[in-house]
Amino acid sequence: MRSTKVIHVVSCHAEGEVGDVIVGGVAPPPGETVWEQRKWIAQDETLRNFMLNEPRGGVFRHVNLLVPPKHPEAQAAWIIMEPEDTPPMSGSNSICVSTVLLDSGIIAMTEPVTEMVLEAPGGLVRVRADCANGKAERIYVENLPSFASRLGVPLEVPGLGEITVDTAFGGDSFVVVDPVALGVDLRAENAREIAELGIRITNAANAQYRFEHPTNPDWTHHSFCLFAGPIERNGAELRAQSVVAIQPGKLDRSPTGTAVSARMALLHARQEMGPEDRLTGVSIIGSEFHGRILGTVALGDTEAIRPEISGRAWITGTAQHMLDPTDPWPGGYRLSDTWPKIKG
Repeated sequence: MRSTKVIHVVSCHAEGEVGDVIVGGVAPPPGETVWEQRKWIAQDETLRNFMLNEPRGGVFRHVNLLVPPKHPEAQAAWIIMEPEDTPPMSGSNSICVSTVLLDSGIIAMTEPVTEMVLEAPGGLVRVRADCANGKAERIYVENLPSFASRLGVPLEVPGLGEITVDTAFGGDSFVVVDPVALGVDLRAENAREIAELGIRITNAANAQYRFEHPTNPDWTHHSFCLFAGPIERNGAELRAQSVVAIQPGKLDRSPTGTAVSARMALLHARQEMGPEDRLTGVSIIGSEFHGRILGTVALGDTEAIRPEISGRAWITGTAQHMLDPTDPWPGGYRLSDTWPKIKG
């Protein structure tokens, strides 16, 4: 077999959302920080296209590149490549990366609990893993500080008219809508319609509002639309559907860890959730992430929560992706039958 590159991948999913991990074959990208490395990957696009485009990838896939950490506290770092973005943080991908690091032996596992510090492009995340019989069974991630941005603001959406939305950051940026108010039934058979509506709402939010992060001036857009289902409360236990539309037009199969974090920040801002409470986010396929608020922290002049999310991940296989030097599509290709073209 002829190949000009061989990229070694461990395939994984967290509560249904694919988060494959590149463990070899790619040199660390240039940059003094992981954020600068993220920016290089995003602008260069060679690795993104090779791994995410057909024939090796697809719109359903996220891919994570392990890199040496820059921060002295961290044992490992990673860069997240999503279909249309290279974000500061991802909950499902952090759970996949943590599981691959431990289950494959890259970082030594200690039973019954292993603790790690990992470096995402947006900053450090602290991980605790419940481990038994050589398997990381549940991953707990202290996510990036999360905050409510805008509460109850109007948004004009083509085909919908004016709706009311919130915006928030949970490691990534969200426009948040009430599916009941929109008449949206969050069922799996409606996935295509929900995804397309979510992208229309995200595009409208980006056209009408600038997302403002108090300490990261590079992050100025809304990445996702969160359909935040009604809260069911039983004492300190809160439960709600958490369905997220991802550019360019797909639904997260997991409850989206950054969405659960953003939802907790909004609930905290409205004094509807405190450290004594627990939130369960339920995905479009019925999988769950659990969240709690560890405390608050100042993020510039903004009060943010310290969110913890938890979930499970499973390794599904390994692969060696290659490039034959005669392949006429070295960067792959996208077709709108499976890769929607509705991004604004």
